[in-house]
Amino acid sequence: MRIKDSIEKVPGGMMVVPLLLGATLNTLDQLHIPFIMNILKALGTAPTDEGYYEFLRIGGFSQELFKDSALVLIALFLFCVGSQMNLKIGGRALKKGVLLTSSKYLTGLAVGMVFGLIFDPWTGIFGLSTMAIIAGMTNSNSGMYAALTGQYGNRSDVGGLSILAINDGPFLTLVSLGLLGTALPFIAFIAVLLPIGIGMLLGNLDPKMKEFLKPGETLTIPFFAFALGAGMDLANFFNPQVLTGGLIIALLTFFLTGGAGIVVFKLFKEESFIAPISEASTAGNAAATPAAISAAAAVAVSAGTMTVAEYEMIESIVPIATAQISISTITTSLLCPLGVILMDKHQRKRGIVGTLDDLGRDSK
Repeated sequence: MRIKDSIEKVPGGMMVVPLLLGATLNTLDQLHIPFIMNILKALGTAPTDEGYYEFLRIGGFSQELFKDSALVLIALFLFCVGSQMNLKIGGRALKKGVLLTSSKYLTGLAVGMVFGLIFDPWTGIFGLSTMAIIAGMTNSNSGMYAALTGQYGNRSDVGGLSILAINDGPFLTLVSLGLLGTALPFIAFIAVLLPIGIGMLLGNLDPKMKEFLKPGETLTIPFFAFALGAGMDLANFFNPQVLTGGLIIALLTFFLTGGAGIVVFKLFKEESFIAPISEASTAGNAAATPAAISAAAAVAVSAGTMTVAEYEMIESIVPIATAQISISTITTSLLCPLGVILMDKHQRKRGIVGTLDDLGRDSK
């Protein structure tokens, strides 16, 4: 059976498919169908506090992995991602990475700020929140970027990925929320970002540690995706407001962050715009960012810098934001390859070949 190949045919499949599967099973679980509960009761399953029997809450390793593992697996994922952040990078690649990362981040932050001023920052139009917009727009799909620049770009385009790795995960979103006045104490940043920092340190000190931890970047994704889905209602994905909100994030991400990247590249005398379009996506793992923010908010509540009401508000929008970001992931995974192909054809008509390096050599 070609299970993995089939999953990967879906844009962001290793994140989206397990998440949808988890949401489907959780939705079924929450219906509390009598004959299913009778079977679980007969097997000796302990009831929930409300007196129901749920197959995702049977206890033991099964519940710990499939229902309650999201945060610890996301932490492990961030640790492994940090280990792959290379501090040694060429000048041209460094320049492109900085330009792309900063333009994408500032664009996402600006849109989030404007949105928060015009609408309710928690439950604005189409159920969009500032958190969902910033998380979706400031995180890019590194795998897609690497694939597209590897085929249509040159070595310095691909090398920019080492800087772009900074926007994998919750780091930039947390910084953005801090700038927007969200009451997150410094310890909340440390508590969430420490795994990235330790992973980065180990990966740069020992190449073998970097190689050892690399599989964790992809291996953990379907597991924490399923666990995230196991806390969601499938109806979120079919809610017209949520679907519309996700599509809005996708269009804003592709056109605004991609456009900003092109403008910045023009300002810094870059001729090929393959990299900015390759980066104008929403990362599949960005769907984990709302949960990471919720974890940071929990630290803030315990530190007394955030009220319980504010924390509960964040908790309430996590499932909706996760669904919207997942929709944006799928949509931008379709838009970016199409955009790169069209840009490559346009550039070649003007005599610009994206695969050529500074000396006119084909980097392929």
